[in-house]
Amino acid sequence: MEQSFASVQRQQILRDMETQSFDVLVIGGGITGAGIALDAQSRGMKTALVEMQDFAAGTSSRSTKLVHGGLRYLKQFEFKLVAEVGKERAIVYENAPHVTTPEWMLLPMIEGGTYGKFATSIGLRVYDTLAGVKRDERRVMLNKQETLTREPLLRTDNLKGGGYYVEYRTDDARLTIEVMKEAVHRGARAVNYVKAEELLYENGKIVGITAVDTLSGEKYNIHAKKVINAAGPWVDKIREKDGSKKGKRLHLTKGVHLVIDGTRFPLRQAVYFDTPDGRMVFAIPREGKTYIGTTDTDYHGDIANPKMTIEDRDYIIRAANFMFPTLKLTAEDVESSWAGLRPLIHEDGKSPSELSRKDEIFISESGLLTIAGGKLTGYRKMAERIVDLVASQLKEEGQGSYPGCSTDSTRLSGGDVGGSAGFESFVKKQVTQGVAVGLSAEEAERLARRYGSNVARIYTIVRERGEEAEKAGLSKGVFASLVYAMEEEMVATPEDYFVRRTGALYFAISQVRQWMVPVIAYMGQTLGWSEQETAKHRERLEQLIHDATVPQASTASASA
Repeated sequence: MEQSFASVQRQQILRDMETQSFDVLVIGGGITGAGIALDAQSRGMKTALVEMQDFAAGTSSRSTKLVHGGLRYLKQFEFKLVAEVGKERAIVYENAPHVTTPEWMLLPMIEGGTYGKFATSIGLRVYDTLAGVKRDERRVMLNKQETLTREPLLRTDNLKGGGYYVEYRTDDARLTIEVMKEAVHRGARAVNYVKAEELLYENGKIVGITAVDTLSGEKYNIHAKKVINAAGPWVDKIREKDGSKKGKRLHLTKGVHLVIDGTRFPLRQAVYFDTPDGRMVFAIPREGKTYIGTTDTDYHGDIANPKMTIEDRDYIIRAANFMFPTLKLTAEDVESSWAGLRPLIHEDGKSPSELSRKDEIFISESGLLTIAGGKLTGYRKMAERIVDLVASQLKEEGQGSYPGCSTDSTRLSGGDVGGSAGFESFVKKQVTQGVAVGLSAEEAERLARRYGSNVARIYTIVRERGEEAEKAGLSKGVFASLVYAMEEEMVATPEDYFVRRTGALYFAISQVRQWMVPVIAYMGQTLGWSEQETAKHRERLEQLIHDATVPQASTASASA
């Protein structure tokens, strides 16, 4: 039975969760946790999920925003990983074309760089084969002139040519929320801003958690046959509570991306290039902006709030000016930024860039199941592996028999658009309908691409409640997306809306400044905030704008 996913229902959902017993309880609402909830619920396991912050607030909204095949893992001879993630991105694209799109990537070959012509050609060919790349998306080798035609901003000295291959661009936070919505649609219970404060045991075996609603302060006991720790950068914190943090542990590294306006960095074409220190960096055009990253540095700070330092910013600007020398970018050109953490599995003697992106499962003596490491692209297979394990454990314990995984053919929420082949004609049709309800063609297209088949609900809100938008001091499009986010995507704070449901803090920061006051006022009125709560939410949003635009002083541990 479909469950509610409205922010006004959060406490009711928690009260219901306390009165029931679940087959599976997932701690962590990033892409991995969302994938596990969808897989488990799809197999008929009664599933609950709690997330300490907002869904995708950690690593899953702070990636390079690529469902990519892992070309760099060829250098580490991780052929199995390349094959798996290559096939996975095609599945994600088919099941959610509105949040995933093929993006041709240019790999310039510079004399003395990491990739020579022969190595690039062979590497990309192996990549195409391993990743099962479609015929019309297979790599093409370009000469110098062809390379510059595709991207005129590239440096011309020492340029030998380029490799041209397909990656897939995604909106990581929206991919996470669409997976979560599909799980909820199928009957899972999921709540954000709920922290697993204590683990509950019977006869030495884990049977649930004491959870705290961090917005209200109320506590709830939630019971389940199996508890899965999918807390990303926090998995070791949960293992510590369980007394099972031994052997392998997490190694956190930080990655920073900068956003620059397209008029200042008019990149035509996504580029994956060498830096002078031998690392690889992406520059990707998106929604009239260009974003560039990432860094890869050891991290020991506040897990919830990693920030860009002056050193991070300057490193990326130097890298951009090295490959695109005519731009002469400066710190003033940075419009926004984000910093995220990679929860990798520690290996002694390896640098951050050398650590494997493979995932691993740990089973503690109490029965706590932990999944750590991995990549955005591989989320579905990670979920399949751990839910297979849960299914076999439940069967052995005589707790029921469950079918195998079917999420490879499960359309995600919003994905009912006629498959990848039908998506563009779907968008065209939706633009006409959006204009008919009073939106501009540009706004209708943006909404159709963001929400996929769920855009019909947005248009209904515009049509039926358009006058409310005016009273709230919001445009019809912003109002409808806000109402939808609160009613169908559990947006509980202005940060959830501006950062993770729309990406505006990164790619349209001027709109955050433009709409923040009426958005906060409308949310406060709907959710019954006190003046104090309203002020707190405003302060938090202002802090996030500051962190995205103003770097903090560098520290020795943050060197790139």
